[in-house]
Amino acid sequence: MPSLAIDRDFLREYAKLDKPVQDRVTEAFAKFEQSSHAGQHLEKVNNARDDRFRTIRITQFWRGVVLAPESGDIYTLLKVLPHDDAYAWAQRRLASVNSATGRIEIRDVAAIENTLPGLSGIATRTPTRLFDHVNDADLRRLGIDEQTLAFARVLTDSVQLDAASAFLPSAQWDVLAGLAAGLSPEEVWAELGDVATGQEFDPNDISAAVVRSSDRLVLVDGPAELLAVFRHPFALWRIYLHPVQRNVVEAHYKGSARVTGGPGTGKTVVALHRANHLAQAGKGQVLLTTFTSTLTASLSAGLKLLIEADQVRGRIDVKNVDQLAHQLFRDEHGPPRLLDSGHEDDMWHSIITRNSLPFSESFLRNEWRQVVLVHQLATAEEYQAARRTGRGRRLGPRQKTQIWQAIQDFQQQLHHGGWWTHETVQVEAARLLEQRTEKPYEHIVVDEAQDLSPLQWRLLRSAVPRQADDLFLAGDTHQRIYSHVVSLRDVGIHVTGRSSRLTLNYRTTAEILSWSLGLLHGEPIDDMDGGLDSIAGCRSEMHGMPPALTGYRSKANELDGVVATVRTWLDAGVAPSEIGVAARAKWLVDSAVEALNAESIPAQPLTASEPPDDAIAVGTMHRMKGLEFRCLAVVGVGENHVPPPNAITPAEEDDAAHRQDMQRERCLVFVACTRAREQLAVSWHGARSPLLAGLS
Repeated sequence: MPSLAIDRDFLREYAKLDKPVQDRVTEAFAKFEQSSHAGQHLEKVNNARDDRFRTIRITQFWRGVVLAPESGDIYTLLKVLPHDDAYAWAQRRLASVNSATGRIEIRDVAAIENTLPGLSGIATRTPTRLFDHVNDADLRRLGIDEQTLAFARVLTDSVQLDAASAFLPSAQWDVLAGLAAGLSPEEVWAELGDVATGQEFDPNDISAAVVRSSDRLVLVDGPAELLAVFRHPFALWRIYLHPVQRNVVEAHYKGSARVTGGPGTGKTVVALHRANHLAQAGKGQVLLTTFTSTLTASLSAGLKLLIEADQVRGRIDVKNVDQLAHQLFRDEHGPPRLLDSGHEDDMWHSIITRNSLPFSESFLRNEWRQVVLVHQLATAEEYQAARRTGRGRRLGPRQKTQIWQAIQDFQQQLHHGGWWTHETVQVEAARLLEQRTEKPYEHIVVDEAQDLSPLQWRLLRSAVPRQADDLFLAGDTHQRIYSHVVSLRDVGIHVTGRSSRLTLNYRTTAEILSWSLGLLHGEPIDDMDGGLDSIAGCRSEMHGMPPALTGYRSKANELDGVVATVRTWLDAGVAPSEIGVAARAKWLVDSAVEALNAESIPAQPLTASEPPDDAIAVGTMHRMKGLEFRCLAVVGVGENHVPPPNAITPAEEDDAAHRQDMQRERCLVFVACTRAREQLAVSWHGARSPLLAGLS
């Protein structure tokens, strides 16, 4: 019986095919897998450079392109195209085995041959070449074969290399792109991961290469599994692992570990696979957690696609940190009486007025949360001596005495009224766990780690024993959207020597990524471990249109522009569920939904559940975290709206807090813009936001 492998990139293309064509694809390959002799369904391609390519009839108009082995029974579906395009695609290409990884690769031989003479002519008139600094031996060691080596030797600038991404073998292009970006051969070798072992591979054994190519091919076991793959094509495309990612997922760590990387580098995919790996390897429970219910729902959906075995899935709890804290609290005390933010502000205001204090409500509120609760301070003496990390306003002993008295007053009111806040619930939940010898989890995996507070980290630290592989963190401090200043060491989590970085962006085009990085240019971003983080080296292989920036005279004009932009995307064939609209404020979200619906464009506001599957998703920038869209409009990025004045601490009140607030707003816009995969439109009415200064 033949077996079928499906190219990962075809899953993206399949999702864009019309439903009748999708049905015929599924039908054709279900029959193919049930056939005792696959060859009877396949036709040879005349004038092919590689006689292992075959086509299979889907409809009278559509044909699939299949790579058939010379021996063995694994057939690989590469493309489904209109009849003539399918034959032309197959005639131009060649399949080969990468000498460094042993994995399958496809190249457009005709494009290489047609491009080489022109590049050679340019190279003869240019004094330096792009890869003069790398010798042939290193290139061959990294999997560059003779045809690609000859091509690389005539390249004179990175623009030529970018253009070649469409026809060079993708793994070899990755190597060249890394070297062109300034990585050393050793660093590129490290990026290849464990798949580059230095062993020799049979260049003619295509079937063995297919089996080794789990990073780009999915092997399908029977018609039922084939139907499952085609039921969720794009979602499955998203959960594949690059070799470097697999290295991180399957590693054994002597303690806590962390993976970082820019937007779209696959940190969430790594977190999902890490949870699965730990659940399969151990007997205890694994907690997969993050900071919001929206992201929790997304993680749950990802696990359903990734894990079929009920036994393994049952060992993974998916809940956000607040859910964990409240569950522990309720089990011990019943439901808490929660203090809402308005009532809390009134309490602080009353204390300030009664004692004629020279501090604002926000200053005292943050001092209580970020200093007293974080450091678990119980006396005035402890407060006088405490480090006030992240608090920029200097305080003398007299001022600290005043503040401590105010905080004591506030805490007494909480106690007498039976009030709790989310933070005090977290503190109590951590206390309960610290008293237990048996912890609820064997392993904890944290996604979007940069947005957890110190109190949440203390809770997680208390929920798992200190042991090998106890905590695994995935995050990027460049995408921090809340003002949590955290030192992992201070909360008992040590990742020094156990950190990995991902650099290849799989989501966003290079044009969108480069423009978005400009939002953070020159910003000193901490790494949560006593140093500064860097996003240098983050790159994308994909290219497309640069972001469109548009200013309007009024809010009404801008909303008309958003409707026109969305209409253009819809007319181009983009599905409503592939389009998002992001705004900083909820009132603008509501206005955008109303404007789109008024023009008969289906739009819904984002909620805590999954994004709508039949409408434009419109949400705040915070709600956009963890999501992605083929096309995205970021609206209302004006001078008086981004950042909102009430979200920024005045510099005269606390200069450090002011800088942190401004950085947080930059990161928030950065996060919103990098949700776009192919097209990004940024707009404002009136003057543009100062955060966009210098960007065009």
